[in-house]
Amino acid sequence: MTGTYPKPNDPADNKKRLNKTIGNMEAAVEAMKFAEGKEFEKIKEKNERRKESMEELKNEIHEEDQSRINGYS
Repeated sequence: MTGTYPKPNDPADNKKRLNKTIGNMEAAVEAMKFAEGKEFEKIKEKNERRKESMEELKNEIHEEDQSRINGYS
């Protein structure tokens, strides 16, 4: 049986992931202008999850930057 495993966290990708998430959120905001009902709510909920993800990524980037400043790799 072959299992699927989560991808390892590569800190070098965090800034790229953050920018991609921001772009996706901006596109979703534009899409909300044309959405109604369930579709609108679905986009709104997904953007809430994106906001949480963005905060987590920002915190992780900040912590990694602090670690580099303090001499940790």
